[in-house]
Amino acid sequence: MRKVLRIHPDDDLMVALRNLSRGEHIHEDGVSLELRDPVPAKQKFAIRHIPAGGVVRMYGVLVGRAVDDLSAGERLTPSRIRHDSESFHYRAEHRAWSPPEVAALSEQTFDGYWRDDGKVGTANHWLVVPLVFCENRNLDYLKQALVKELGYSTAQAYQRHVRELIELYRSGKGPQELLAWEPGQQGGSGTRQRLFPNVDGVKFLAHSLGCGETNEDSRELCGLLAGYITHPNVAGVTVLSLGCQKAQRAMIEEEIHRRCPEFSKPFLFFEQQRSRSERDMLTEAVKQTFVGLIGANELRRRPAGLDRLVVGMECGGSDGFSGISANPAMGYTSDLIVALGGAVILAEFPELCGVEQDLIDRCVNQEVAQRFIELMTGYEAQARAVGSNFDVNRSPGNEREGLLTGAMKSAGAARKGGTSPVTDALDYPEWVTQPGLNLLCTPGGDVQSTTAMAGAGANLLIFSTGLGTPTGNAVAPVIKVSSNTSLARRLPDIIDFDAGRIVGGDQAIEQAGRDLLNLCVEVAGGQVTPKAVELGQDDFIPWKRGVSL
Repeated sequence: MRKVLRIHPDDDLMVALRNLSRGEHIHEDGVSLELRDPVPAKQKFAIRHIPAGGVVRMYGVLVGRAVDDLSAGERLTPSRIRHDSESFHYRAEHRAWSPPEVAALSEQTFDGYWRDDGKVGTANHWLVVPLVFCENRNLDYLKQALVKELGYSTAQAYQRHVRELIELYRSGKGPQELLAWEPGQQGGSGTRQRLFPNVDGVKFLAHSLGCGETNEDSRELCGLLAGYITHPNVAGVTVLSLGCQKAQRAMIEEEIHRRCPEFSKPFLFFEQQRSRSERDMLTEAVKQTFVGLIGANELRRRPAGLDRLVVGMECGGSDGFSGISANPAMGYTSDLIVALGGAVILAEFPELCGVEQDLIDRCVNQEVAQRFIELMTGYEAQARAVGSNFDVNRSPGNEREGLLTGAMKSAGAARKGGTSPVTDALDYPEWVTQPGLNLLCTPGGDVQSTTAMAGAGANLLIFSTGLGTPTGNAVAPVIKVSSNTSLARRLPDIIDFDAGRIVGGDQAIEQAGRDLLNLCVEVAGGQVTPKAVELGQDDFIPWKRGVSL
């Protein structure tokens, strides 16, 4: 196994692939030096003298500047480097792309749910959506009424555990005996069979928006909800409205029509202020939703080509290996999907800081490039207006694991988008209409970003992590990819794919990318259930405009 890696020939840094000792000699990639500091795995060290204020490059791009003089062999720490990134502009030159070989994949299919508008779902859900936060309590009532009784509860094991503890307490057991109790001693799974086996779930999109905000906030909420309602993974929707809020029925219907002019799914609408009582409204909602589920259950999977995949690329809980294993493997999967005629979404604009020029040079035309530039500069201007910048996107966990500046984190994160041409640049909450690589303006926060990508039409999400996160999505299956093997072994209940083999040199990026595509096909066809889906991790957080990094 290699002990260090120089990612790009122009880099001033190397990455430690294992723990390195002070005084250890490095002789790799044309670099010969003695380490002046111990360097833990995932951390970086300088491979040449860098004067104070001098540029620091990694992944071939500017990722920061030295705070003080750095000597070859010194470990980089947050106090020794500050964030900086390259300027960018449109250049009238389009970079040629050599797509990967996909002839062997051209006839491959997945079994999906065909919708009337020609889109294909990888799952079949029913939605229950409030137009305003005032309806969240009624949403919760419907959730309590439907989820357990229809067999969709993922908390049944824990409910059984509570029942067992109650029985032990009533039998006279004390605190110490209860703490020593192990689940499962009373036997029986208590798992309820699904009444509608062809409906993957009833999903409830609680949120805190819809009124008491700007008109633009309400419009964007309706656009996002319309993206979920028209989503190919959704069979129908139950909408709860109070009546007086800013987010009105006409607004969401307009946004639905904008995304799907021939919309034909069941759309069940209930307005509390026009109902005789809350009980009357909820009784009718339960009844009509139940009947809607009968129709949704009649749908069956049918073969679809891989050009019907729309895959969102996400990273969260990133570490120093994410940019050299999981993200580039996802990038190769991205290139395969694009070469097959599918669509890929790369979002998290704060995590594209420093690689803008590369993406601009990959845009298919000036219009797409200029839209990306405007979205990127506008977003950063918002951050600077409140005394912030894209560097604060990093979390303490990122920094601890070797991502020392925002630009360093971004350079690794952007590798999820592969090398294909950028076919469109979208603002939140716009809908993907072009095959190829789409750039979608979202925050870097995991759930806000995955929420937005599903709302833009992603019927599958791939999510890399170095530290581990259970993040999922309400309608789009999320495949979790670990950057290191120790994480995959430690948290097998949330990791679906181990890209750590790349770090150890046991697998090439290209092969890992092909294996990951095969897993995507199995998940899309319903043959494999990702861990986030098994856990019932139905995350949904709309982005309220303003500065959210």
